[in-house]
Amino acid sequence: MASYSSPMIPFMCLFNILLVRMASAQLSSSFYSSTCPNVLTTIKSAVDSAVSGEARMGASLLRLHFHDCFVNGCDASVLLDDTANFTGEKTAGPNNNSLRGFDVVDTIKSQVESSCPGVVSCADILAVAARDSVVALGGPSWTVQLGRRDSTTASLSAANSNIPGPNLNLSALITAFSNKGLTANDLVALSGSHTIGQARCTIFRARIYNETNINSQYAASLTANCPSVGGDNNLSPLDVTSPTSFDNAYFTNLQNQKGLLHSDQQLFNGGSTDAQVNSYSTNSATFFTDFANAMVKMGNLSPLTGTSGQIRTNCRQTN
Repeated sequence: MASYSSPMIPFMCLFNILLVRMASAQLSSSFYSSTCPNVLTTIKSAVDSAVSGEARMGASLLRLHFHDCFVNGCDASVLLDDTANFTGEKTAGPNNNSLRGFDVVDTIKSQVESSCPGVVSCADILAVAARDSVVALGGPSWTVQLGRRDSTTASLSAANSNIPGPNLNLSALITAFSNKGLTANDLVALSGSHTIGQARCTIFRARIYNETNINSQYAASLTANCPSVGGDNNLSPLDVTSPTSFDNAYFTNLQNQKGLLHSDQQLFNGGSTDAQVNSYSTNSATFFTDFANAMVKMGNLSPLTGTSGQIRTNCRQTN
């Protein structure tokens, strides 16, 4: 691995930024206007129904898009099932027993296929479903660029190495995002997605029992549901204040040392991102704008376009 002082680092970051801009130029918000004009309405209806039935599903669908884009781009590789001759990304450390919402994606894909067979990609469904999930829980909207195609491959190793983990410190988080052409500002904005969703005890146990930069009463309140031994899959909300509303409470929680994950609290721990957390905690409009812009950037990561890849009939397997 190259050192942080390697001259290749700024070159690669610039290269990634150029790739994002080139990819963005190939996508269009009107991509399906003539081939599947009702696709956005179909996706929104299915997402609204799923989130209405279980608010957590909104966070799950948003997370699917994130975990897809950070592994070789937004190409729906995360949706591919393992087979006897194929290893997907679902059993990677960041995904195994953690990612969910695949059934909702299946439902959306089935509905879209019945109206527009072989037209709409699973990658685009993930991008739109992520946006609609945020909106369904009170968050901002943005224009989703469309025209991604689906991969025919997946990478378990890339899923294990590219998705930022919950135990990273701030410098490692910034590097992980920079490697994808995303800035520290994007990192903080996108981390605000933790205003919704839940995490398993095994992910935050070490923080609540061993770390000192955590509100003591908050830590104590978590121990009943997350004992020092056992209960690995017990869930706690990432945002203790308003766990099912997409708002800026996550950042106020960080100011009060109530970040559930180690990586959460790293954003407000005397480092370079403290000022941005302070800004978002008092100005939800700024957070919403930055989050929406960062989601567009992330959604433009290395998409397959033109004749690359395919339009899967079933999101779980290649054609």
